[in-house]
Amino acid sequence: MKKRYGFIYVDRTDDDPRECRRYRKDSFAWYHDVIARNGAGLSL
Repeated sequence: MKKRYGFIYVDRTDDDPRECRRYRKDSFAWYHDVIARNGAGLSL
């Protein structure tokens, strides 16, 4: 399976789709907070 990036993890492989459940990654919560604060508090 190719490495994939994003905010949602899908429980599957190329050969076996399994249940295809979706899970929010930790980065989802972080990005949600960044959007809510309009980027305030980010260190560049």
